[in-house]
Amino acid sequence: MTATRRRKPLFWRSAGSAFVTVTLLAVLGVALSLTLVPRVMHGAALTVLTGSMEPTYSPGDMVVSVPQDSYAIGDAITFQPVSGDPTLITHRIIAAQNGPEGTGYITRGDANGADDKPIVAAQVMGKVVYSVPYIGHAAQELGAHRDLLLVLAGAGLVGYGIYAFGSAALAKRSTSRGRVPARTH
Repeated sequence: MTATRRRKPLFWRSAGSAFVTVTLLAVLGVALSLTLVPRVMHGAALTVLTGSMEPTYSPGDMVVSVPQDSYAIGDAITFQPVSGDPTLITHRIIAAQNGPEGTGYITRGDANGADDKPIVAAQVMGKVVYSVPYIGHAAQELGAHRDLLLVLAGAGLVGYGIYAFGSAALAKRSTSRGRVPARTH
């Protein structure tokens, strides 16, 4: 067998290995950015369900909203439209006002023509600090199993790393003894 014939399968094996590694790292990175990072920052990753914030955020995007000490005009915030109601809305602050209950805000969706009812600071859950386009569709499908994706991606990456290092070590050991390593497909 010539060296050229051996290199071609090795090239495709290396390319496949690189593709799997990059894919697993990307999945792990997205999973971490939507599960671990929001928790560390005491925030939440939320799926955008309506087009009220288009073109900034589209349905299916995920936004990470994190509590802040203060909010400013222009900030996209996540809030409860009615205090104590679990419903959450993400809109932009267009005006702030001081009243007897403290700071109040007027919000509006970027795609909406009318302002929302005024809210007080206690209704604000956090400011949107970043978003990940389209991933909300997958998150909706996974539902409560989102954390499982993080565990599976991490386990897949560790398992693939063990396989890659193990097979490289075996190939090196075989060639150092003068044998040609067995081909794997």
